[in-house]
Amino acid sequence: MTEAVPNLLRELPSVDALLKHPRCETLLARYNREYVTGKCREIVDELRAELRHGRGRTDELKEEAILARVENRIRAESVPGHVRVVNATGTILHTNLGRALLPQAAIDAMTAVAGSPVNLEYDLTTGKRGRREEMIQRLLVELTGAEAATVVNNNAAAVLLGLNTFAQGKEVIVSRGELIEIGGAFRIPEVMAKSGAILKEVGSTNRTHPTDYENAIHDQTALLLKVHTSNYKVVGFTSEVTLDQLVAIGKKHNIPVMEDLGSGALIDLTRYGLPKEPIVSERIRAGADVVTFSGDKILGGPQAGLMVGSREWIGRINKNHLQRALRCGKLTLAALEATLRLYCQSPNITQAIPTLRAFTRPLDEIREFGERVLPKLQATLGDGFRLMLEDSTSQIGSGALPTEELPTVVIAVEHKSRSAIRIAEKFRSANPPIIGRIKEDRFLLDLRTIFDPGDVIPNFTHEGAKE
Repeated sequence: MTEAVPNLLRELPSVDALLKHPRCETLLARYNREYVTGKCREIVDELRAELRHGRGRTDELKEEAILARVENRIRAESVPGHVRVVNATGTILHTNLGRALLPQAAIDAMTAVAGSPVNLEYDLTTGKRGRREEMIQRLLVELTGAEAATVVNNNAAAVLLGLNTFAQGKEVIVSRGELIEIGGAFRIPEVMAKSGAILKEVGSTNRTHPTDYENAIHDQTALLLKVHTSNYKVVGFTSEVTLDQLVAIGKKHNIPVMEDLGSGALIDLTRYGLPKEPIVSERIRAGADVVTFSGDKILGGPQAGLMVGSREWIGRINKNHLQRALRCGKLTLAALEATLRLYCQSPNITQAIPTLRAFTRPLDEIREFGERVLPKLQATLGDGFRLMLEDSTSQIGSGALPTEELPTVVIAVEHKSRSAIRIAEKFRSANPPIIGRIKEDRFLLDLRTIFDPGDVIPNFTHEGAKE
């Protein structure tokens, strides 16, 4: 420490002096005193450490300068952790970007219940306590033909709850080829272990037969589980036990059958030129006792785990104390109800649900959109950038239809001196950030999920747009 440092340290104002400064009045009017005091102390401590390491300057020690630094710190800490981004990746249901976009009806429903008391568990007719899932059950029963339904906070929770209800301490038989891993390294065997059920694998990775299940059943068998392999496909020399076959085995031995559909579709996607995805109502008609699926994938609603099936087994699930730990709040229930109501009532469901709108968007419409937006984007980026409109493919994402691709149009963005990685960084710095994809060292903006031209015209707040 040089001789000048002690003198500089003495010039540091006290926290109390900073709080009494006129510039601090605005901060204290907007934030609580304890928080502002903590930020002042934080900055003073940082300046003290900088001085001791020979990095401080006299002009930084003035009260005005310190309070400016405090203001910047508070401003930075006030930025929300989750911000709006533009999904131009080509993955429609992008898990990292929040999966399905909610329909406006669902957004309105959430807003309506967010700021006021609602009859969440209150029966307005009887004046007594009601069930929070009652309206969801009515809609799901109508849409799927099931006898009963319930909902929890996501599909992994639904599987966990079903396994715990059916088979805690007992065996669950499942094909080895269906022991999938879903996003974030969560695996069916681990979920099963947490449920208290005992895993009994049958068959092989690529081939499982009805006799494999028959031979594995004994007095400790509590459930036959089928898992839709929605996030991968096994092709070639394969064989799987169909749900019809599994239901027949279950009835023969008086053992319930549960199917985890993962994505789960309420309508036949082939009507819109999309590949076949299992329809929940078909699985109910096939005899599954319980079917589980997600709310925020192909259905196009909020994150939720939907469970439909027989009155007996859904009734048992609702009596499981674990159901309370996994239940949804009023915002999710309001958004889910509004989404399901659209499936019941909308005359044009593919336009009412943003996810389905993106799935079924005509290629000619996407190309025409690209032709309109290309010159605007070029004008914003400047002469250093070279833009091209090209044919490409999008994917559905979130484990749904993993081998299927949808035709799309992309804007390829190149720069005479910047790599694709640097270009991607530039677009992420926009407000809002624009997230594209890199393929073969080229930055691409996939237009299938972009409906507003302004979404791909970047607003650069920290650097010049043209270079």
